[in-house]
Amino acid sequence: MMKRASTIFLQSVIVLHGLMTLVILIRFPLYEGRNINATLSQVYLQDPFLAYMYIAFISIFVAYYQAFIFLNYVRKNTVFSIEAVSAVRRIKYCAMTFIGFILGAEAYFFIVMRGKDDIAGGVMMGLIVILVSTVVATATGIFECILQRGIEFKSEND
Repeated sequence: MMKRASTIFLQSVIVLHGLMTLVILIRFPLYEGRNINATLSQVYLQDPFLAYMYIAFISIFVAYYQAFIFLNYVRKNTVFSIEAVSAVRRIKYCAMTFIGFILGAEAYFFIVMRGKDDIAGGVMMGLIVILVSTVVATATGIFECILQRGIEFKSEND
C-alpha cells in the first residue's frame, strides 16, 4: 500500500505535467519558424496541421485524467477493482489512439510535404513519439492483465 503522501505527490506531478503540456501546446506555435511574424489568427486558425495535433492531444489529456483517477484508487487501497482496471484500460486506449494520430501526421509529412521541405526531423520526432506511446500502451496492457488476475485471485479467496 502506497502512503497517502506518495500518491498525492504523483497526482501533483501529473497535474503539473498536464499544465506544462498545455502551456507548450499554446505557446510553441507562436515561436515556430514560419509563424514568427504571423498574427494570432494566422497561427491558430489557418494551420490545419496544428488543429489536427490539438485534437490528437485530447487523448493525452484523457490519459492524464485517468492516471489521476487510478492514483485515487491506489490511495483508497482499491487498486484491485473493476474501476481501477477500467482506468488502466482507458490509458492504454488513449496511447493507442495517440499512436494512430501520429501515424496520420507521419502520412501527412510523406504525402503533403514530400519534396517541399526537409521532413527528416519531423518524421524522426514522430517515430520517437510512436515508440514512447507503444511502450506506454504495452506497459498498461501488462499492468491491466496483472490487475485483472489480482481481482480474479481476490474473488476466489473470498
